[in-house]
Amino acid sequence: MKAIIIGFILLGTISTNAQEVLDTIYANDKKNVALFFPNPVRQGITGAAHFVFTYNREKEQYFGLLQAKPGKNSNLLAVTNDGKVYSYILKYSQKLPRLNYFVDGASSIGNEKPKINPQLKEKITPDPYTGRITYFQKFSDYQLKLKYIPISTKRKNGVKLQLQKMVYNTTEVYVVMEITNRSGIDFEIDFLKVYKTNGTTKKKASYQRLEQTILYRHKIPDFIKNEQSQRFVLVLSKFVLGS
Repeated sequence: MKAIIIGFILLGTISTNAQEVLDTIYANDKKNVALFFPNPVRQGITGAAHFVFTYNREKEQYFGLLQAKPGKNSNLLAVTNDGKVYSYILKYSQKLPRLNYFVDGASSIGNEKPKINPQLKEKITPDPYTGRITYFQKFSDYQLKLKYIPISTKRKNGVKLQLQKMVYNTTEVYVVMEITNRSGIDFEIDFLKVYKTNGTTKKKASYQRLEQTILYRHKIPDFIKNEQSQRFVLVLSKFVLGS
Protein backbone atom coordinates (compact mmCIF):
# COMPACT_ATOMS: atom_id res chain seq x y z
CA MET A 1 0.00 0.00 0.00
CA LYS A 2 2.87 2.39 0.80
CA ALA A 3 4.41 1.89 -2.63
CA ILE A 4 1.12 2.77 -4.33
CA ILE A 5 0.76 5.95 -2.30
CA ILE A 6 4.30 7.04 -3.13
CA GLY A 7 3.61 6.44 -6.81
CA PHE A 8 0.56 8.68 -6.73
CA ILE A 9 2.50 11.40 -4.95
CA LEU A 10 5.22 11.36 -7.60
CA LEU A 11 2.62 11.47 -10.33
CA GLY A 12 1.04 14.45 -8.66
CA THR A 13 4.31 16.40 -8.61
CA ILE A 14 4.83 15.98 -12.35
CA SER A 15 1.26 16.19 -13.55
CA THR A 16 1.67 19.79 -14.65
CA ASN A 17 4.48 18.77 -17.02
CA ALA A 18 2.96 15.54 -18.33
CA GLN A 19 -0.35 16.04 -20.06
CA GLU A 20 0.52 13.80 -23.04
CA VAL A 21 -1.01 10.37 -23.59
CA LEU A 22 1.04 7.61 -21.94
CA ASP A 23 2.30 4.60 -23.89
CA THR A 24 0.72 1.23 -23.11
CA ILE A 25 2.73 -1.88 -22.24
CA TYR A 26 1.16 -5.35 -22.37
CA ALA A 27 2.22 -8.17 -20.04
CA ASN A 28 1.08 -11.60 -18.85
CA ASP A 29 2.12 -14.35 -16.42
CA LYS A 30 3.78 -16.57 -19.02
CA LYS A 31 6.57 -14.37 -20.32
CA ASN A 32 8.83 -11.61 -19.05
CA VAL A 33 8.52 -8.23 -20.72
CA ALA A 34 11.82 -6.36 -20.46
CA LEU A 35 12.18 -2.56 -20.27
CA PHE A 36 15.65 -1.15 -21.00
CA PHE A 37 16.25 2.42 -19.79
CA PRO A 38 19.00 4.88 -20.78
CA ASN A 39 20.12 5.02 -17.13
CA PRO A 40 20.05 2.47 -14.29
CA VAL A 41 16.68 1.94 -12.63
CA ARG A 42 16.53 3.26 -9.07
CA GLN A 43 12.84 2.73 -8.36
CA GLY A 44 9.87 1.07 -10.01
CA ILE A 45 6.28 1.06 -8.76
CA THR A 46 3.08 -0.46 -10.16
CA GLY A 47 -0.39 0.75 -9.25
CA ALA A 48 -1.90 -2.70 -8.71
CA ALA A 49 -0.69 -5.93 -7.12
CA HIS A 50 -1.43 -8.11 -10.16
CA PHE A 51 1.29 -6.25 -12.09
CA VAL A 52 4.84 -6.92 -10.88
CA PHE A 53 7.90 -4.93 -11.97
CA THR A 54 11.19 -6.40 -10.74
CA TYR A 55 14.63 -4.78 -10.90
CA ASN A 56 17.93 -5.16 -9.07
CA ARG A 57 17.66 -3.21 -5.81
CA GLU A 58 21.18 -4.05 -4.62
CA LYS A 59 23.10 -3.23 -7.79
CA GLU A 60 21.72 -0.70 -10.23
CA GLN A 61 21.00 -2.10 -13.69
CA TYR A 62 19.56 -0.63 -16.86
CA PHE A 63 16.53 -2.92 -17.17
CA GLY A 64 13.51 -4.23 -15.30
CA LEU A 65 11.15 -7.15 -15.92
CA LEU A 66 7.36 -6.92 -16.01
CA GLN A 67 4.79 -9.68 -15.47
CA ALA A 68 1.04 -9.58 -14.93
CA LYS A 69 -1.95 -11.63 -13.92
CA PRO A 70 -5.48 -11.09 -15.28
CA GLY A 71 -7.07 -7.96 -13.89
CA LYS A 72 -7.92 -4.32 -14.50
CA ASN A 73 -5.54 -1.92 -16.19
CA SER A 74 -2.94 -0.17 -14.05
CA ASN A 75 0.19 1.94 -14.45
CA LEU A 76 3.97 1.77 -14.00
CA LEU A 77 6.10 4.55 -12.61
CA ALA A 78 9.89 4.18 -12.98
CA VAL A 79 12.69 6.50 -11.83
CA THR A 80 16.27 6.21 -13.09
CA ASN A 81 19.33 7.23 -11.11
CA ASP A 82 19.56 10.58 -12.93
CA GLY A 83 16.15 11.57 -11.54
CA LYS A 84 14.18 11.14 -14.77
CA VAL A 85 10.63 9.79 -14.41
CA TYR A 86 8.92 7.41 -16.84
CA SER A 87 5.24 6.45 -16.74
CA TYR A 88 3.24 3.85 -18.66
CA ILE A 89 -0.25 2.34 -18.79
CA LEU A 90 -0.23 -1.40 -18.04
CA LYS A 91 -2.64 -3.92 -19.54
CA TYR A 92 -2.93 -7.68 -19.26
CA SER A 93 -2.98 -9.60 -22.54
CA GLN A 94 -2.53 -13.25 -23.40
CA LYS A 95 -0.86 -12.23 -26.66
CA LEU A 96 2.06 -9.85 -26.31
CA PRO A 97 2.87 -7.49 -29.18
CA ARG A 98 6.43 -6.97 -27.85
CA LEU A 99 8.76 -8.61 -25.35
CA ASN A 100 11.45 -5.91 -25.22
CA TYR A 101 11.07 -2.15 -24.89
CA PHE A 102 14.07 0.14 -25.36
CA VAL A 103 13.17 3.40 -23.64
CA ASP A 104 14.40 6.65 -25.12
CA GLY A 105 15.42 9.34 -22.64
CA ALA A 106 13.22 11.80 -24.53
CA SER A 107 10.15 9.81 -23.45
CA SER A 108 10.67 10.85 -19.83
CA ILE A 109 7.64 12.73 -18.49
CA GLY A 110 9.72 14.90 -16.16
CA ASN A 111 12.34 14.98 -13.46
CA GLU A 112 12.04 13.84 -9.86
CA LYS A 113 13.45 17.20 -8.74
CA PRO A 114 11.68 20.07 -10.52
CA LYS A 115 13.87 22.85 -11.87
CA ILE A 116 13.79 25.93 -9.69
CA ASN A 117 13.82 29.41 -11.12
CA PRO A 118 17.08 31.03 -9.90
CA GLN A 119 15.10 34.13 -8.95
CA LEU A 120 12.91 32.02 -6.63
CA LYS A 121 15.79 30.35 -4.79
CA GLU A 122 15.87 30.89 -1.08
CA LYS A 123 18.02 33.79 -0.09
CA ILE A 124 21.07 32.98 2.01
CA THR A 125 20.51 34.14 5.57
CA PRO A 126 23.50 36.13 6.78
CA ASP A 127 25.25 35.02 9.95
CA PRO A 128 23.67 37.11 12.76
CA TYR A 129 26.95 37.13 14.69
CA THR A 130 29.15 38.51 11.90
CA GLY A 131 28.61 42.12 12.95
CA ARG A 132 29.08 41.37 16.68
CA ILE A 133 32.63 39.99 16.67
CA THR A 134 34.06 43.35 17.73
CA TYR A 135 31.64 43.48 20.64
CA PHE A 136 32.52 39.91 21.65
CA GLN A 137 36.19 40.85 21.61
CA LYS A 138 35.83 43.96 23.75
CA PHE A 139 33.49 42.35 26.27
CA SER A 140 35.83 39.36 26.56
CA ASP A 141 38.81 41.63 27.21
CA TYR A 142 36.81 43.39 29.91
CA GLN A 143 35.95 40.08 31.63
CA LEU A 144 39.62 39.03 31.71
CA LYS A 145 40.43 42.16 33.76
CA LEU A 146 37.85 41.47 36.48
CA LYS A 147 38.28 39.40 39.64
CA TYR A 148 36.77 35.95 39.84
CA ILE A 149 35.96 33.05 42.17
CA PRO A 150 36.83 29.68 40.54
CA ILE A 151 33.80 27.53 39.79
CA SER A 152 35.44 24.24 38.88
CA THR A 153 38.96 22.84 38.34
CA LYS A 154 40.15 19.70 36.58
CA ARG A 155 43.71 18.33 36.69
CA LYS A 156 45.28 15.60 34.60
CA ASN A 157 48.93 14.69 34.00
CA GLY A 158 50.14 18.05 35.25
CA VAL A 159 47.71 20.10 33.16
CA LYS A 160 45.05 22.15 34.95
CA LEU A 161 41.90 23.46 33.30
CA GLN A 162 39.89 25.86 35.43
CA LEU A 163 36.43 27.34 34.90
CA GLN A 164 36.69 30.74 36.55
CA LYS A 165 33.37 32.41 35.80
CA MET A 166 30.34 32.54 33.55
CA VAL A 167 28.78 35.86 32.59
CA TYR A 168 25.40 36.15 30.90
CA ASN A 169 25.06 39.09 28.53
CA THR A 170 22.06 39.64 26.21
CA THR A 171 21.72 36.36 24.25
CA GLU A 172 25.20 34.94 24.99
CA VAL A 173 27.17 33.52 27.87
CA TYR A 174 30.87 34.32 28.32
CA VAL A 175 32.86 31.45 29.80
CA VAL A 176 36.17 32.54 31.32
CA MET A 177 38.74 29.76 31.66
CA GLU A 178 42.42 29.27 32.41
CA ILE A 179 44.80 26.52 31.36
CA THR A 180 48.03 25.87 33.28
CA ASN A 181 50.81 23.53 32.20
CA ARG A 182 53.04 22.01 34.88
CA SER A 183 53.57 18.68 33.14
CA GLY A 184 57.27 19.20 32.50
CA ILE A 185 56.81 19.31 28.72
CA ASP A 186 55.33 21.75 26.19
CA PHE A 187 51.90 21.07 24.71
CA GLU A 188 50.23 22.01 21.45
CA ILE A 189 46.47 22.46 21.88
CA ASP A 190 44.57 20.49 19.26
CA PHE A 191 40.98 21.49 20.06
CA LEU A 192 38.71 22.53 22.91
CA LYS A 193 35.02 21.63 23.01
CA VAL A 194 32.22 22.51 25.41
CA TYR A 195 29.52 20.04 26.42
CA LYS A 196 26.37 20.35 28.47
CA THR A 197 25.38 17.19 30.34
CA ASN A 198 21.95 16.26 31.65
CA GLY A 199 21.56 13.49 34.23
CA THR A 200 24.32 11.35 35.68
CA THR A 201 26.48 8.59 34.29
CA LYS A 202 25.07 6.27 36.98
CA LYS A 203 21.70 6.46 35.25
CA LYS A 204 22.68 6.01 31.62
CA ALA A 205 19.09 5.98 30.41
CA SER A 206 18.66 9.64 31.43
CA TYR A 207 22.21 10.79 30.67
CA GLN A 208 22.78 13.17 27.75
CA ARG A 209 25.98 14.86 26.59
CA LEU A 210 25.30 17.69 24.14
CA GLU A 211 28.04 19.65 22.40
CA GLN A 212 27.56 23.43 22.50
CA THR A 213 28.39 25.65 19.55
CA ILE A 214 31.20 28.11 20.30
CA LEU A 215 30.38 31.44 18.67
CA TYR A 216 33.70 33.14 19.41
CA ARG A 217 37.08 32.17 20.91
CA HIS A 218 39.14 34.87 22.59
CA LYS A 219 42.87 34.42 23.31
CA ILE A 220 42.92 30.62 23.22
CA PRO A 221 46.60 29.63 22.87
CA ASP A 222 47.69 27.29 20.10
CA PHE A 223 50.73 26.28 22.15
CA ILE A 224 51.33 26.31 25.89
CA LYS A 225 54.81 25.85 27.31
CA ASN A 226 55.69 24.16 30.58
CA GLU A 227 55.11 26.40 33.65
CA GLN A 228 52.90 28.68 31.56
CA SER A 229 49.30 29.78 32.17
CA GLN A 230 46.84 31.36 29.81
CA ARG A 231 43.37 32.79 30.45
CA PHE A 232 40.83 32.89 27.64
CA VAL A 233 37.12 33.35 26.93
CA LEU A 234 34.58 31.26 25.03
CA VAL A 235 31.36 32.88 23.84
CA LEU A 236 28.33 30.59 23.51
CA SER A 237 24.62 31.00 22.95
CA LYS A 238 22.85 31.45 26.27
CA PHE A 239 21.80 28.20 27.93
CA VAL A 240 20.51 27.14 31.33
CA LEU A 241 23.16 25.45 33.45
CA GLY A 242 22.04 22.74 35.85
CA SER A 243 23.75 21.55 39.02
